[in-house]
Amino acid sequence: MCSVHDTVEFERRGIPATVIITEAFRNACVFQFRSKGMPGHPYIELPHPISNLSAEQMREVTLREVDALVRQLVA
Repeated sequence: MCSVHDTVEFERRGIPATVIITEAFRNACVFQFRSKGMPGHPYIELPHPISNLSAEQMREVTLREVDALVRQLVA
């Protein structure tokens, strides 16, 4: 998984990338993309917290975001 910094570096090199966060980190993510010259860069946002989810619940959360992840990486 990439950090915002990694995502920006990959994108600047022409390599599609995104970051996966939980909603608690939305503001930090938006601010970091903006401060690195990529305002509005898409990201995947999961509910917070996820650490207390069972493996099956995490699978469900993850599978809901697969299409968005693919769209972001091929856009």
